[in-house]
Amino acid sequence: MLAHVIYLLSMTILALSVPHPTVNAVSGTLITVGLIGAWRYAWAGINLARAAYFLNFAYPRRRRLAAEAYTARGLKDHAYFLVTTYKIAPEISTRVYRSIFEAAYNAAGGATIVASIVDEADARLIRRVMESVAARHPGSNAMVGLKIDKIAGTGKRDALATSLRSIAKLNPGRNDIVVFVDGDSCVPIDVVDRSLPFFTDPSVGAVTTDELSDTQGGRLFRDWFDLRFSQRHVMMSSMSLSERVLTLTGRMSIFRASLATDPGFVELVRHDFIDHWRLGRVNFLTGDDKSTWFWLLQRGYKMLYLPDLCTLSIETQPYPSFFGSAIVLMTRWFGNMLRTNGRALALPASQIGYFTWWSVFDQALSIWTTLAGPASILLAAAFVSPWILPIYFAWVMFTRYSFCTIIMAFRGRSFPVTFPFLLYFSQVGGAVVKSFILFRLDRQKWTRQTTSGAGKPVPVGQRWRALSSTYMHCLALGWLILGVAYVGNII
Repeated sequence: MLAHVIYLLSMTILALSVPHPTVNAVSGTLITVGLIGAWRYAWAGINLARAAYFLNFAYPRRRRLAAEAYTARGLKDHAYFLVTTYKIAPEISTRVYRSIFEAAYNAAGGATIVASIVDEADARLIRRVMESVAARHPGSNAMVGLKIDKIAGTGKRDALATSLRSIAKLNPGRNDIVVFVDGDSCVPIDVVDRSLPFFTDPSVGAVTTDELSDTQGGRLFRDWFDLRFSQRHVMMSSMSLSERVLTLTGRMSIFRASLATDPGFVELVRHDFIDHWRLGRVNFLTGDDKSTWFWLLQRGYKMLYLPDLCTLSIETQPYPSFFGSAIVLMTRWFGNMLRTNGRALALPASQIGYFTWWSVFDQALSIWTTLAGPASILLAAAFVSPWILPIYFAWVMFTRYSFCTIIMAFRGRSFPVTFPFLLYFSQVGGAVVKSFILFRLDRQKWTRQTTSGAGKPVPVGQRWRALSSTYMHCLALGWLILGVAYVGNII
């Protein structure tokens, strides 16, 4: 509480410290920032209102209707858990597989766990966990099976494709499901029976769930993930109102088995790519969750969000410093997003939904609208008056604190004073990372895997492409700076 009081007092002092004549001198820049901010806050307000309606009215009705339809069918469908494990600490793997086997024994229609591993030690661990969980369910009639696919460590995409082919050989039923689970995510015990009813609608291709984090790392890293998952909860709720979420999270998402084992789906998971006009063919090393999302989006399937099911993601800080860890993670996340969004925008808006199409477009537009504010403020501070800085800082502190208050109201709890600062870092730092990746879509790397698009001696042609990426990035930033300087009446 004391930290929040100090925060609010500091914000007030900054706002009141600015001489009145200075405000008139920088009015053009303030109007520019205000207009950009008005658009961003209006868009945020739309999504907040949609999320509130979805959580309080639309989703309860959808869940009730889905449950009624599933009960009327009178059948209990089977679930397949596809789990990928690679370079994960044994204590984390134990927690993850224990949650999966508990969910499997809790599934009324039975479940089969298909584990994709590289190390034989993981296979022994998985079998021990299965025996331990089975001992806690003596006399259980649940049909629980285990299949272990041992593959070379050639990447998650190969692992998923191999195990999807294994599931296809088991001849899943039309309404069975495949639960994709990362090796560091714990699933809810009732995930199968709570998600299966939604697949009674034949147009539903996949669903994803809420997430909470059990983050191992520094305080800032933990708070950052907590904030990100809270933002995700709101945005997923807003998008699910239109029955098209913007990603099927790789940590845990659930697919209709007949679609997940379709040869075209499997091939896109194994080998996805885009042909870029300047960079040539860019093969996707990461971003399997975006590939699965695009395959379903292209074919018109609904993709829903289930806010009353929650996956626990065990996040480990990849580097000692918070900023280094955050940047490397954002580089991977935003790279996956930007490599897929271009082809998603090429789809007809009438096919994927106008709100969904605009939301995808806004992800690209927000790069520049987010950077325009700080750019205009820095220019005004350098060429008009440095007194604009405390005005801007006070405004940032007020708006981000207000937004965090609203976001956390959806969670029903308070937030630490670090959240407003982390929110601003995610917005501006994220926009910087996105602008960098936008011109370098061929750069990609896993956090744990050595698979990457860089790090080896590069031919001359690739060096020229790298130089052209730098040139075009600088050109775009130059036009942005000139634009905000002109609009803000700085030049």
